Amino acid sequence: MSTEFLKKINPEWPLRLGLGLMYLYSGIDLILNPKGWTWALPYWYKQMVLVVMPIDGYLRFQGALELLMAFLLLFFFFPKKVALAVAAVSSAEILFILLFAPQFSITFRDIGVLGASLALFLILYNKNEIANIH
Repeated sequence: MSTEFLKKINPEWPLRLGLGLMYLYSGIDLILNPKGWTWALPYWYKQMVLVVMPIDGYLRFQGALELLMAFLLLFFFFPKKVALAVAAVSSAEILFILLFAPQFSITFRDIGVLGASLALFLILYNKNEIANIH
């Protein structure tokens, strides 16, 4: 593979593709199989959710939000500011999971997802800052 070709690849695209596909998978699975995700919610969080709605309903709602995030990342025609916002939300979501719902036999992988989300946020933020310089 030519190094010139690799230099032309914008790191934003593989980050958006990887995060978008991850959210597409998890969003679909949350909607179709919410009971398979109840293990990931800490007891105290489940109690807070139950005040508002059933756990299955919450997980399906979370799945719908993750599908929205997937589409906003994968459909490249949306403005970069939209992807910037999704990267910020993704970073916050994954940080929340790592801090408050650590299942380290599984969630240690979320450290990499957090890194990818933060990297995408920084890339898009820096591009936005450069574009705003007059």
